[in-house]
Amino acid sequence: MASSCIEAAEQAALPYKWTQTIQDVDITASIPANIKGRDLDVKLTKTALRVAIRGQEPIIDGTFPHPIIPDESTWTLETVPSGKEVAIHLDKANKMEWWAHVVTSAPKIDTSKITPENSKLSDLDGETRSMVEKMMYDQRQKEMGRPSSDEEKKMEMLEKFKRQHPEMDFSNAKMG
Repeated sequence: MASSCIEAAEQAALPYKWTQTIQDVDITASIPANIKGRDLDVKLTKTALRVAIRGQEPIIDGTFPHPIIPDESTWTLETVPSGKEVAIHLDKANKMEWWAHVVTSAPKIDTSKITPENSKLSDLDGETRSMVEKMMYDQRQKEMGRPSSDEEKKMEMLEKFKRQHPEMDFSNAKMG
């Protein structure tokens, strides 16, 4: 069984669903239709989240892999065809990193498989988008043991300089 199948099964087994963009995380958890807002125990802090129906085991209770901005993060109770769900919106403090999981106790996803399409990269402004694309490229290069885009640029510049100055000895030149 491929790792993505195991990963999909692990994520499907969680008592909530979650999606993310480079800037935020959205979580939904289905709950019985008779539950009201006052029956819920929801606690959102910079580093942790707890969602529970009072008197029951928590649906989510754990530490975030990265901090959030609590004042920009919200939760709502929504009526859906299947009953009700708690919807939680988390605003990432660092808008430049992917989360491998919502809370550190949950199974991780492979963030290297995240592609700009499913993360709404098109919503970002040009400068942020090119920075994110560069970060993703560098991450993939690093995983394959290849040079990052900055290192590639330095190597290209050095090669160009060498061609322009064949009289110089570069045998001891170090990149870094």
